[in-house]
Amino acid sequence: MAAGAAPLAAAGPGARRPYLNEGVGLDAFGVLHCHPEAIGRGEAGGVVLEVHGPEEAGEVAGVVQAGGQHIRLAAARRLRGERHGGHTASGTGRKFSRAGGRKRKRRRARRGAHKMAVAKRKREAPAVRPTKRAKRAPGAAQAGPEACPEGAGPEEYRIPPPVSQGKWKNKERVLIFSSRGINFRTRHLMQDLRTLMPHSKADTKMDRKDQLFVINEVCEMKNCNKCIFFEAKKKQDLYMWLSNTPQGPSAKFLVQNVHTLAELKMTGNCLRGSRPLLSFDPTFDKEPHYALLKELFIQIFSTPQYHPKSQPFVDHVFTFTVTDERIWFRNYQIIEEDASLVEIGPRFVLNLIKIFQGSFGGPTLYENPHYRSPNMHRRLLRLSVAAKFREKQQVKEVQKIKKKGSKMLMEEDPTEVVFETPVEEKPVEIQLVKPESKPIVKDKKKPRKIQRKKQKKLFRTETSA
Repeated sequence: MAAGAAPLAAAGPGARRPYLNEGVGLDAFGVLHCHPEAIGRGEAGGVVLEVHGPEEAGEVAGVVQAGGQHIRLAAARRLRGERHGGHTASGTGRKFSRAGGRKRKRRRARRGAHKMAVAKRKREAPAVRPTKRAKRAPGAAQAGPEACPEGAGPEEYRIPPPVSQGKWKNKERVLIFSSRGINFRTRHLMQDLRTLMPHSKADTKMDRKDQLFVINEVCEMKNCNKCIFFEAKKKQDLYMWLSNTPQGPSAKFLVQNVHTLAELKMTGNCLRGSRPLLSFDPTFDKEPHYALLKELFIQIFSTPQYHPKSQPFVDHVFTFTVTDERIWFRNYQIIEEDASLVEIGPRFVLNLIKIFQGSFGGPTLYENPHYRSPNMHRRLLRLSVAAKFREKQQVKEVQKIKKKGSKMLMEEDPTEVVFETPVEEKPVEIQLVKPESKPIVKDKKKPRKIQRKKQKKLFRTETSA
């Protein structure tokens, strides 16, 4: 349509609304046509579309969804002497390459084929397609059924409103990863938690030299608002951080008595991705720091409803029990027949250290007075072994002293020699003469034995020869 031409809306009886400015308008099929130099706006299906300049108008093409309706936008040709195979367009002063002309040809061919297919579908089955109701735009005019003439294309293609019951609203995402230096048991425990929590994400191990507040940036890059971080120290101590990033609060625990799924081999089982029940000890409602931990556990371990990776079943339960100033974690399967519980695993014990106001730091809200660090625990064990050794040495010294004290010299008893009888003393004789030697008696059988041995040797040598 050239500048100053008749409006497109008046071209046929099926046109919906007249254009509001020269060079912008709708044809009979509800397609918005824009002249390259047109500036204005047009309406389609109660939605106002604005064109701000010739560059934008020349590039408008495709399908736009607005107000629950599909509106097709088509770019108008340059009607001032444009040559498809040439290098210039008269009246514009811009140059076009041959490759650009071929691309524009292919685009126009595709758009023409699409229009022909849409028109053919409308002619073949105009009344078979069901009409779908959709919400209009907030500023759109309310049009009744009499305002929409028969054969109007855009009114037939509507998108139904989303069902609110099946919408995923709770966007909780938990990042589960660890630092370098963890052992195999910690790695398996981390993998078990990722399996049990379909709303979790994984990341590479963090370097030991990095500060903990860097985890907030990692969670932001991973689009996670909760974090479970395993921190290993001295290749034997394991700490767990539970944090609400980036505002806080966060809690630090010492993990003890870790047993993974592969290690336990329990008889329980549950569906992968199913949503768990969370069971808490009554102690969580009595003290304020336990109430804060309860809310943190709920937001981290509960699977959001209608999560894409979750299953709509509830067949296992996470239990958090407070015993001996520690939190004991267990995972049980719910048997359908009698609602009994069978343990699945994993299992571990959390010993609370501190609760911080911020994420991985900040002011301390609570510090556990019953907590004893692993270094102190190992030191006390060494001291107890040393004390036992010292005790044994002291016992030995006491026994030696007792033995020495028992050897006391007693005075002689005068009545001790009463029952002793004197022995007769024999005179001492001195032998001056050498005693006679005894005769040597030779064995008569010995020469015969020697002779027999010689005969046997000769017999053996003869047989061997």
